Amino acid sequence: MSQSASSAPADAPHLRHSLPEDAFGLLSGTFVTSIGIFLLKTAHAVTGGTAGLSLLLSYPTGWPFGVLFFSINLPFMVLALHQKGVDFTVRTLISIAFVSGFAFLHPLMMPGFVVDPVYAVLVGNLLAGVGMLMVFRHRSSLGGLNTVALLAQEKLGWRAGWVQLVTDAVIIASALAVVPLTNVLLSVAGAVVLNLVLAFNHRPDRYLGY
Repeated sequence: MSQSASSAPADAPHLRHSLPEDAFGLLSGTFVTSIGIFLLKTAHAVTGGTAGLSLLLSYPTGWPFGVLFFSINLPFMVLALHQKGVDFTVRTLISIAFVSGFAFLHPLMMPGFVVDPVYAVLVGNLLAGVGMLMVFRHRSSLGGLNTVALLAQEKLGWRAGWVQLVTDAVIIASALAVVPLTNVLLSVAGAVVLNLVLAFNHRPDRYLGY
């Protein structure tokens, strides 16, 4: 049976991350995730979750990804607060804010950045998956469907990666109305990479720190 961070053994305080470990873990995880999203945006691709939805909306509207990502995730904070408590919700809100902030930083630090679209999509999703995994392991998420996927794993025993794969498929299919078919097909391949990272690595029953 899977054991979530919230159900970690009370008699094993040595397993708990310290505050500096949590802070650096969330900072590192959100930075890695944001680099992945930056690569996706340079390739005019999408991915799943609220990040994918934010990318999808940013292309036709021209609105900044960071603004869209933060705004879209706010309603999901109510769900997180109700189901996961204040600590998880605050951590998640901080993580969302970091990703949104980094989204403004990368274009300034890498102006005129050009990368092969296939490389950008596959590596971008790999980095996003690794970053999300780091965030999950410090009792946080990146909001939205990440929270729903984590709840499905904890309450129903479904793998978070598989749950997110299904919801991501719906979002990516919607991209056909905004980006070329080639970009959508690349996005599908990238989303598979991201969710495989989560499905094969997000195992609370094996990872004991919390």
